[in-house]
Amino acid sequence: MKVGLFFGSFNPIHIGHLVIADVMADQTDLDEVWFVVSPLNPFKSSSSLLHEFDRLKMVELAIADNYKFRASDIEFNMPRPSYTADTLAYLSDKHENHEFKLIIGEDNLVHFHKWKNHQAILENFGLYVYPRPQVDKSKIKVTHDNIRYIESPMLDISATFIRNSIRNNHSVQYLLPSTVVDYIRMKKFYQ
Repeated sequence: MKVGLFFGSFNPIHIGHLVIADVMADQTDLDEVWFVVSPLNPFKSSSSLLHEFDRLKMVELAIADNYKFRASDIEFNMPRPSYTADTLAYLSDKHENHEFKLIIGEDNLVHFHKWKNHQAILENFGLYVYPRPQVDKSKIKVTHDNIRYIESPMLDISATFIRNSIRNNHSVQYLLPSTVVDYIRMKKFYQ
């Protein structure tokens, strides 16, 4: 089975994430896409980060109707901050019959050379890269046969914008699945 791993804080998961995952699951050779909820991103501040179990719950609610999607809490019990290279190595050992590919945005490819064991990730797993707006392609320093560019819509939706909208009592109706909106309201998140 070929699995695309879509890492993120998903704070909260939104339509942009789901569209990218759907394109990956439907228009590539991937059998499934796993949403790997990262407890703490080594490149991001954790000040506005909801608890990892709440973010996992929102992912589960958002993907419940798609049999090709799975939510993963694999990094919850790993050392923090979690590094993608370590998670990939762990998953490969645990699921020997799976071939894993890393799904990242073109904006992350600009900094990919700074990632822990980035060469090993390229050699052993490979990347499925989706386009992102306003990326200066001249700043991408990594090239490899295991980098595959996937055409997909460019939805520039920011989780920060969504959190601020909720905080200011503005609508997020078309930015999030309704199940996620209901969960956020019930829990009074991002107030």
